[in-house]
Amino acid sequence: MKMILTLLFLAVPAVADPMLIDDFSDGTETRWRYVSDRVMGGVSDGGASIGSEDGASFAQLRGTVSTANNGGFIQLRQELQTRLPADATGIALRVRGNGATYYVHIRPGAARRPWQFYQAAFETTPDWQEITLPWSAFKPQGGLDAAFAPADLRSIGIVAYGADYDASLDVDWIATAPLQ
Repeated sequence: MKMILTLLFLAVPAVADPMLIDDFSDGTETRWRYVSDRVMGGVSDGGASIGSEDGASFAQLRGTVSTANNGGFIQLRQELQTRLPADATGIALRVRGNGATYYVHIRPGAARRPWQFYQAAFETTPDWQEITLPWSAFKPQGGLDAAFAPADLRSIGIVAYGADYDASLDVDWIATAPLQ
């Protein structure tokens, strides 16, 4: 029996401990910045702020996304302060929104152009929900290779993107997956 349990233990892959990327508490404004397509001639308009409810802080991304003039995004972006664990399995976040589709954009150190990133979509509801995006959900954009190493990621963005709509998204926390 001991031999069988040992073999079962060896057959179960190790699960990475989650690493908190941000919980939008003290100092958030120094870690995150708002960016829109206006940096390249687009006309999307919005902003980011920190909200508070029941003693908890969260990021708020609000605005109007417009695809006019080759635009189409507003985002909240952070240059990662530490490397993500090599054994991380994805990104997890707690969000609520207006029912629209939003994205997480991640950029490796190898990305040389602003349009080079990996993108994964998630849907929102008016109620807080935990979303887990495995690495396999992130699709390369801008000519990047399909594969990347989590430890090579250098920035992360929470993005309203790619369509004409009003954005209203709250993010309570963001971490590496999985959360136990």
